[in-house]
Amino acid sequence: MMSPLCEQLGIEFPLFAFSHCRDVIVEVSKAGGMGVLGAAGHTPESLEIELNWIDEHIDGKPYGVDIIVPNSIDAKESSNLTPEDIEARIPPEHKAYVESILAQAGIDTSDLWQRPRSGYGDNMRESGASAVLDVAFAHPIQMIVNALGVPPHFMLERAKSAGVCVGALTGAKEHAIKHCESGVDVLIVSGTEAGGHCGEISTLVLVPEVLDAIKDYPNVSVLAAGGIVTGRQMAACMAMGAHGAWTGSVWLTTSEAETNPAVKEKMLAANSRQTVRSKSRTGKYTRQLRSSWTDAWQAAEAPSPLPMPLQSLVSEPALRKIDKLAEAGDPGARNLATYWVGQGVGLMNASVGARTVVYDFMQDYADAVERLGQTLSD
Repeated sequence: MMSPLCEQLGIEFPLFAFSHCRDVIVEVSKAGGMGVLGAAGHTPESLEIELNWIDEHIDGKPYGVDIIVPNSIDAKESSNLTPEDIEARIPPEHKAYVESILAQAGIDTSDLWQRPRSGYGDNMRESGASAVLDVAFAHPIQMIVNALGVPPHFMLERAKSAGVCVGALTGAKEHAIKHCESGVDVLIVSGTEAGGHCGEISTLVLVPEVLDAIKDYPNVSVLAAGGIVTGRQMAACMAMGAHGAWTGSVWLTTSEAETNPAVKEKMLAANSRQTVRSKSRTGKYTRQLRSSWTDAWQAAEAPSPLPMPLQSLVSEPALRKIDKLAEAGDPGARNLATYWVGQGVGLMNASVGARTVVYDFMQDYADAVERLGQTLSD
């Protein structure tokens, strides 16, 4: 395809697949798109294992890595926090509320809480993020993406010196301008329809708004994101001026995906209204599959979510236990089970292989372009 990103990155089709599943990354890249491994939460050691596996199976095709590194970090304070310090910052009422949610579903909470591990949150600090970047840049990645704000200077410098394309997620035109000023190569313009961390503006509005705002940066490419699960949606975004599509949710129901089977089943049955945007999982707004867990955090008696990353210490222990019980068939846990997913979930109605998804995108894109061409008179 004639997209600057195809030439720049050596791909056939500008479909970017964000996934935490290495099998999805490999299959998408081998099918002509580009897989981008979600590495948030990985230690340097675990990321090394994942990237070694990808290198061994991807047949030399290009791929990328996505991490979360805040631009402004109080490194001194953060590095001095012990597990006891972190635990002390979690109000007892938040733990009690989580216990009440699980207890109503008949789930035992006696083993729920554990002290944060030593080094918790290291990836959110320069020293920890640098260690992860050391691993990433030791592999033949073609793209590094920051999923939270403007990439910090040390990350941009590392990427530029390694000749690696830098991407960043943006949910507003003013953020896009800051990214461009910092030296980012690719903007992932993510509308509110997206799963995971998302803003308030729809993709259909945000993409042309950003394109208009960055006209002074002609070398910056734009990927449209948010609710895109079909080739015709991708074609619509590229008709607006985007250079490709960044997708995440559509890979969660593929046959390779490591999504909890109970959650995958719920996603396949869900409609586009069955997602909710809430701070209850990470402390920042994320879009998730609606469940009795998300409903509980919308209730009037729910405590206000804690700032990132403390809210994860409240939510994730419970959600991990819910996932295990849901997979084992516990009905109460199944009702609570949730995961990040965008509004495009209403179009995700069958579980197929990741390569098939790529090929379906290609065909649907071609059909949409042909239909659009037919609207012009001779």
